Amino acid sequence: SRLWVYSRAFKLLGCLRMSTVPAANEQTNGNCDPKMPKINGHGAVAKKMPIHKYRAFQDWYQIPFDDKWPKRSWPEKRLSKAPRWCSVDLRDGNQALINPMNFQKKMLLFQHLLRLGYKEIEVGFPAASQTEYDFIRHIIEEKLIPDDVWIQVLTQAREPLIRRTVECVTGAKNIVLHIYNSTSELQRRVVFNKGRDEIKNMAVEGVKLLKELRDSELSASNVRLEYSPESFTGTELDFAVEVSEAVMDVWQPTPEDQVIINVPATVEMATPNVYADQIEWVCAHLTRRDCVCVSLHPHNDRGTGTAAAELAMMAGADRVEGCLFGNGERTGNVCLVTLALNLFTQGIDPMVDFSSLDETISIAEYCTELKVPERYPWAGSLVYTAFSGSHQDAIKKGLAALNVEGANGWEVPYLPIDPVDIGRKYEALIRVNSQSGKGGIAYVLETEYGIELPKEAQAEFATVVQQITDNSGREILSKDIYQAFLSTYIDCLDPFSLVDYDMTKDSTKTVVLDFDTLVTARILFGGESLELSGRGNGPIAAFVTGLNTLFEGVQISLNDYHSSARAHCQAAQSSEAVAVVRCEVSRGKDAGICKYGVGIHGNTTTAVLEAVISALNRIAASGETFAAAPSK
Repeated sequence: SRLWVYSRAFKLLGCLRMSTVPAANEQTNGNCDPKMPKINGHGAVAKKMPIHKYRAFQDWYQIPFDDKWPKRSWPEKRLSKAPRWCSVDLRDGNQALINPMNFQKKMLLFQHLLRLGYKEIEVGFPAASQTEYDFIRHIIEEKLIPDDVWIQVLTQAREPLIRRTVECVTGAKNIVLHIYNSTSELQRRVVFNKGRDEIKNMAVEGVKLLKELRDSELSASNVRLEYSPESFTGTELDFAVEVSEAVMDVWQPTPEDQVIINVPATVEMATPNVYADQIEWVCAHLTRRDCVCVSLHPHNDRGTGTAAAELAMMAGADRVEGCLFGNGERTGNVCLVTLALNLFTQGIDPMVDFSSLDETISIAEYCTELKVPERYPWAGSLVYTAFSGSHQDAIKKGLAALNVEGANGWEVPYLPIDPVDIGRKYEALIRVNSQSGKGGIAYVLETEYGIELPKEAQAEFATVVQQITDNSGREILSKDIYQAFLSTYIDCLDPFSLVDYDMTKDSTKTVVLDFDTLVTARILFGGESLELSGRGNGPIAAFVTGLNTLFEGVQISLNDYHSSARAHCQAAQSSEAVAVVRCEVSRGKDAGICKYGVGIHGNTTTAVLEAVISALNRIAASGETFAAAPSK
């Protein structure tokens, strides 16, 4: 029984001991971090994902070469102009929101789309809800639609919905009637249980009714037809063309009054080059290509919606539908902002205006209740910001090169677009954390505080900032960088400080000599007042000569000097000089201690002498001792 008791005791102690050892996910550098996610299955082997459930798109989907499409030609082409844009934010984007936009938000976004320059705007699905219907009637009846703008309305190929849609847009000047039905093999088989002919007949009958109502109810309006074989990417190409041709047979478009055939990547199912092949195949096989505006509606399921749209434009598409910042079902529609600014960076007029991009972001975020991520292309709050030291240095040098005479256009490393062109400021280009280097720190000091440091001084001060960021583990703000600079170089007043000085030049000499400048000065050293006098070829050399008479056993020398004006900076007090010197204090033949010092003053000479004092104080802080020479 005694052995049993001992055994139980040891087991209990073992359990207690194990329970007091923190789990790996409960520690971060020895400290508990409540935000750290819980980790399940420590040490578990990675499981094999069920790839057997899926098949490669091109294993079952064929894009055949034939006499009309003997080879793909789009890879040899390049974009040279913007497509026709159509914003579908108010409908396709709106239906995907957790909280759909109310009347006021739809109005705000509609008016902003007009200001951006969009000429085709899908304003709603009138038969879907009374809110949609009332909004469209309001902008028509209040004459809020400019004469050169086409409003687009969406309807399924069903008679009650078509009649409600036409009723809603009566009185509008320019109307795009957008009718769609799903044509993919999967939806025909699983959703509708219908064959090809039945699906084609749905589209044909819907367009027949639209044409009839156009002639009877909308005769005073300019009306365009848009037809979408929805789920086009999963539709056999010959069938997509067959349905589109049947629709065109009913509508009878002309080169002057084209029909819009919208071929949507309702679900992105393959790589972008496959979508481009599909578009080029369709363009090659439409019998009345000059009567058709081929339109794209890419989604972003695979994260390549932008690339798919650009390649499909190269393949012959004329028009693109999308949303601001990629809003839409699932992973969203293609982003109109990204596409437009991509063109802009290639010197192509996007035909829309994003020069005040932050306003567009604010309105979109308010209306959709969705945030634009910090790393979002062109628009994110961090996309023009560099934390990496090498990136910061390259940007700093690139911006400086723009000011060189003869510089042509915008060429700055890591910045394919000038942030000013979209309403951003240079102040946010470079931010500093533990990953940053001397270039970024120097950029902040120079652009925000007018302090230009030589390269070696940048490296020296970078170690000061690096220690701060390493200790905090966080970004350091520009004001804190400046405060660290002041503490390091300007506010260090012990043991040396400059009280006053006088400088004279020997004007009787006809030839300038090496020692024609006399400086007399009074300094405080450890609270004791000392006077010095020295000659040199300038005020710095004379001041250093005088300093060397005050102390025993050390030699003070100056081996770098840099001076610049600070007047261009808002932080400057009127016009100030920034002097940076590198002093060395040595004993005999031994290598000395070198430190930079900085002086800032309205008088250049005073700034230089203050810089020498700053350097000596930093040398003293590093451990060098100074002993005043006996008075003579």
